[in-house]
Amino acid sequence: MAAGSVPLIRGLSDIVDDYDALLLDQWGVIHGGIAPYPGVLEALAALRAAGKPVAVLSNAPRRSQHAEGRLRQIGVPPDAYDQLVTSGDSAHAALAARDDPVHAALGRAYLFVGPGWDAGLVEGLDYRQVDDVAEADFLLVVGLFDEADPIERYEPLFAAAAARDLAMVCVNPDLVIHRQNGVTAPCAGWLARHYQATHGGRVIYHGKPDPAIFLRAARLLGQADDARILVVGDSLATDVRGAAAAGYDSLFVTRGIYADELGIEPGAEPEPERLAAVCARHGEWPTAAIATLRW
Repeated sequence: MAAGSVPLIRGLSDIVDDYDALLLDQWGVIHGGIAPYPGVLEALAALRAAGKPVAVLSNAPRRSQHAEGRLRQIGVPPDAYDQLVTSGDSAHAALAARDDPVHAALGRAYLFVGPGWDAGLVEGLDYRQVDDVAEADFLLVVGLFDEADPIERYEPLFAAAAARDLAMVCVNPDLVIHRQNGVTAPCAGWLARHYQATHGGRVIYHGKPDPAIFLRAARLLGQADDARILVVGDSLATDVRGAAAAGYDSLFVTRGIYADELGIEPGAEPEPERLAAVCARHGEWPTAAIATLRW
């Protein structure tokens, strides 16, 4: 999309005939942690009826089988989409294979950073968790220990890790997520950015905006290299940027993490001029925008 303006569409039906398959972000597009947003299940059913393959492409720092269970709990049935691809899958595969110089050099002892319920990412692999940064070969970061944490809680850990030149494996590049209750919560990407910017730390990212995860999702849908793919997401930094890097079009859902910046209530349509200004500010230009995922 050329800089200067972003078409605002009413529903997917306006443009879906132009595409062979869709890659849908999870948080901020399908749901906000509580239930599917209004109109989402109807849109997914309409995509199914139209014969459009759909992959849910998420920066969730857990394996897809666990993420699928969470989607089902929220009210999104497995038959509403064709594939579920997570950043956790990408990290697990890379840590298992160790077939590139970066991962091969990591070592086997990791210090885990994140909530306890996300601690099973390397289960079954030849790694061991340690509790002291002095014993660690790398940091495995899936999120904050507690969403309310100030960054100061991580300063001693990050300073010690950087002093030993430890790499951080970040399994969720998102900076924040927007919850359905209106709360915006920080993610692992926020910690990774701080580790890089403040301590000069090395970070290995898994997930969007790395184009590899977009291409992997398209292949799992059986799409050829020249397929017309539409990426639907609420993050300019990960969804829109990653789609462009993969050579795909993008549909920016404005109800998510930029709603305040756009001056709207989640689900309301932004003013075109303000939409363009926000995209210009972030330097990312989606193919089109939509207030919320609907048919």
